[in-house]
Amino acid sequence: MNLTVLTTTDAPAASRAVLDGIAADLGFVPNLAAVTAASPTLIAAFDALRRTVADPTFPAVHREIAGVATGVAVDNAYGVAFHSTMLAALGVDEQEIETMRSGAEPSDAVQAVVYAFARDVVTGRGKIDDDLLGRAVDAGLTAADLLQLVAECAFAGLVGTIDNLAGRVPLDDFLEPRRWKAD
Repeated sequence: MNLTVLTTTDAPAASRAVLDGIAADLGFVPNLAAVTAASPTLIAAFDALRRTVADPTFPAVHREIAGVATGVAVDNAYGVAFHSTMLAALGVDEQEIETMRSGAEPSDAVQAVVYAFARDVVTGRGKIDDDLLGRAVDAGLTAADLLQLVAECAFAGLVGTIDNLAGRVPLDDFLEPRRWKAD
């Protein structure tokens, strides 16, 4: 599907305010958001979900790990590049990031559960086995934490759908160093 990277100049009028809000929040409009702007409905849904999952009470590292896990699971090159970049900015060890990008769980027990849970939410469509739920409880994750991860998976899944529909959304320049290709 040919999806064009739009600007506030060439996007539909009903999408422009959302694009302006994203630019105000981030200082620019990421290409993934810009391609959704062709549909005022989709850009509004994208932005609402983006803002919601950015809940500052939830650990940002967990959110980004869930984004990588979901991206790897659904072959979302844009999402893996984005969330890998964010993990590096949060100070996560490069080897741990590469481990996750390869589809494996990181070495930290809590982060491993976050990764596995997000991956399994996507690949199992919400069917999580009891052993993984037990690991989550043992790691100190609450039902609220796991539901927050479900929200992140929903957002990352939306991004993956858009990326795959587009045959890959062009990466923003700041994401190029973290370009990802599934094996």
